[in-house]
Amino acid sequence: MNHARELDGHKYDVIVVGAGLAGTMVAKQLGDQGWRVLVLEAGTQTLDTWPGHLDAMNTFYAALAKVPNSPYRPNEAAPSSDVLHTVSKPGGGYESKGYLVQNGPLPYGTDYLRANGGTFMHWLGLTPRMHPTDFQVRTTYDYGLDWPIGYEDLEPYYRAAEREIGVSGDVAEQKREIGLPFPEDYVFPMHEIPSSYLDRVLARDLDGTRVDSAHTSEPIELKVVNTPHGRNSTPNNMYDGGKGYRPVEAAGLPNYGERCVGNSSCTPICPVQAKYNPLKTQAAWSQKVTLAARAVVTRVLAGENGRVFGVEYQAYDDPAAPVATTHTAEAHIVVLAAHAIENAKLLLASQLANSSDQVGRNLMDHPVMLTWGLMPQPVGPYRGPGSTSALEAFRTGDTRSSHAPFRAVIANWGWIWAAFSPGSDVAGKLGIPFSTQKPRGKAVYGRRLREELGDEIGRQFAFQFEMEQDAEARNRVTIDRRYRDRLGNHRPVLTYDLSDHVKEGMAVAQHVSQQIFVQLRAESHTCYSDESPSFFEYEGAPFEFHGAGHGAGTHIMGTAPANSVVDQWQRTWDHPNLYAVGCGSMPSIGTSNPSLTMTALALRSAEQIHRDLMDLHRPLMAGVGTSPADRPEAAK
Repeated sequence: MNHARELDGHKYDVIVVGAGLAGTMVAKQLGDQGWRVLVLEAGTQTLDTWPGHLDAMNTFYAALAKVPNSPYRPNEAAPSSDVLHTVSKPGGGYESKGYLVQNGPLPYGTDYLRANGGTFMHWLGLTPRMHPTDFQVRTTYDYGLDWPIGYEDLEPYYRAAEREIGVSGDVAEQKREIGLPFPEDYVFPMHEIPSSYLDRVLARDLDGTRVDSAHTSEPIELKVVNTPHGRNSTPNNMYDGGKGYRPVEAAGLPNYGERCVGNSSCTPICPVQAKYNPLKTQAAWSQKVTLAARAVVTRVLAGENGRVFGVEYQAYDDPAAPVATTHTAEAHIVVLAAHAIENAKLLLASQLANSSDQVGRNLMDHPVMLTWGLMPQPVGPYRGPGSTSALEAFRTGDTRSSHAPFRAVIANWGWIWAAFSPGSDVAGKLGIPFSTQKPRGKAVYGRRLREELGDEIGRQFAFQFEMEQDAEARNRVTIDRRYRDRLGNHRPVLTYDLSDHVKEGMAVAQHVSQQIFVQLRAESHTCYSDESPSFFEYEGAPFEFHGAGHGAGTHIMGTAPANSVVDQWQRTWDHPNLYAVGCGSMPSIGTSNPSLTMTALALRSAEQIHRDLMDLHRPLMAGVGTSPADRPEAAK
């Protein structure tokens, strides 16, 4: 019997919806403070044992397409979006054949995972901080939206997040090359992940050289900069005032959890669990935290006084043939931490927190434009993490007023994302066309095949230009009663497009890439196909982009109920005991991978939730205290 059914009608201090990174962190902090926390996870809980991890590895090895969700078994009760669900239509355009319903001009190419640990079971593991200028893009650069808080408000929580995740990196380099503020003498818990051989080759040829960005009078100087990671390296003895840091062990296998040893399957799964995942934090939850998997929350319950008092959820046993029973659980505070898209869907289905009409709006990602080519010499691709360094000079500056900023991420995995290499290289040499509509070509075999593959694959490299996407109300999540999943719940309906601000950024990135290729004496193989689902033309030039897996927006924070869904604490304006945490609260996402910032926000919100609970549990004095109308019992 599903454990979730046994919880029917129970009361808690806090219910957290979703056991991904944000929900896991909130539950950890509140459980440590003695609050009774129920975490309801829609997906299964098979990954937090070592046999479950090995099963995911074997599923990944057997998968034909090595995409982010390929290690994780499908779940009909709690379906996930998948990058393979978006396909081209004959004659141009795209169609979505999976969980997400899409009707926008361009496809939303980002996926997520509904399972214990959430999307952070397949994240890349990069943990750069946002730049201070990323928080005020409307005021400073006249696009997008501002945050109600700044870098200085998040800085202590960045450090707390770096401890929880176990970040590896070089603080001095982040300060010197990017201009990020850190406290004096602060170091990351672990030393930086070693730069790849490709990083070192590019640093040798590019550091100190300059390129024209097309929007500045002064050329921009290039510098290869190591990226902070959420994966184990060598602990830094100087961390925490000389106390050092002990890496967190693997989930399901105590006293195990190696340093990164260079496996190249970080996305979607690290064989040795050197990469952080939320299950490591869950292993340290206090006994005050109860996790119930296979529990799909369908509605947040609210009283006439505006306060919420619990949730309704469906418990199921078999993910392949789901039959569910409906239950409720109650709490003083409800925290939605189910992913930006799922949070918005749940709020819309519950008809809550939307007095601003902003729920679901401002959907964002980091659209990724790839360029790829062959270096003059071997550079050792397909080893180590997907990326260890980037060119950071394009993240900020006055040019943000004219085009989207970007990080030029150096990709260690050759053309795997750009051209499905190395499998496609083998197929090409054997004359097998990518399209079934084209005739088979001439093949090479034997020694010549091995020599040509060895020469070309060993010289492959690529750049991933990760663009900041500005918040736009037209990009949104909605629900439509016509579109339901197997349990009868709403499927998200997405409308998505790119602004000219982003497209101009891609044009600049392409201009920069062309100059870099010349400096490297590299042979460009970049080619954008009009058969791609995300193909578009801008100013007469072809472009193509990919989703980064960085879903954000949909319940943005702001300074007033009229223009935002949550306040600076990620607490909904309309319901004082309902929180919506995660990347969905971000009004802008800068150019950095959002995981660390999301974690910092979750830790900050946990402090406010603790204060709210303390207020609710403060002893009543004669004539003073909480109104009976505020109590959950009165709200039903």
